[in-house]
Amino acid sequence: MLIEDWMAKDVLTVDENTSLMRATRVMKENNIRRLPVVSHGKLIGIVTDRDVKDASPSKTTSLDIHELYYLMSEMKVKDVMTATPLTLKGKDSLEMAALVMLEDRISGIPIVDDIGHLVGLLSETDILRGFIHSTGIKDGARQYVFDLPDAPGSVTKVIEALRKYTTRVISILTSFEDAPQGMKRVSIRITTDNQADVEALHQDLVKNFTVVYYGVDELRNMPRRKKEAA
Repeated sequence: MLIEDWMAKDVLTVDENTSLMRATRVMKENNIRRLPVVSHGKLIGIVTDRDVKDASPSKTTSLDIHELYYLMSEMKVKDVMTATPLTLKGKDSLEMAALVMLEDRISGIPIVDDIGHLVGLLSETDILRGFIHSTGIKDGARQYVFDLPDAPGSVTKVIEALRKYTTRVISILTSFEDAPQGMKRVSIRITTDNQADVEALHQDLVKNFTVVYYGVDELRNMPRRKKEAA
């Protein structure tokens, strides 16, 4: 998956000389946590809600409200922004972006072209959307999780077994850290056109492979955060 397919392309930006008060208002009004800072279209920094919080006077300050507003209006984005932030390109993979953001503990990353112009912004939410889409969970796909030998052709054998039935493979994910030694854990999501094949397929897979889990996610009963009363 490519970043350019999942990033936000209509990105709000600020100039380095924008007041911190103005930047704070833009973030609050648009419910966003970061603003790229650009000059002549090129990315020169990024300011986040954390930067604003760290730069704001303490609640225990002796300044009155008018002095606080004056201080915030005098501070500029360039005084608190992170200059030359980490960036990626649109053709980079979404998986690499996830790794960069995880290892550097950041929740968003600007996307630039070959000459440094800002072309998008990628957030944790964008990565989650891409991951969810790739798994096929919203398609009502059935999921099988196997422990297979860590050897060439082990996944192919499962695919060959699936071909005997009216199944369509939606996604295949493989990991090693959560599998027994010498094995790999493989998650395969499938859809079945002929419901009469479901039980026969299941029995075939259980008989010939180590099935760790089988099921269909019940999305109608997902936990939901309660909405606050108006």
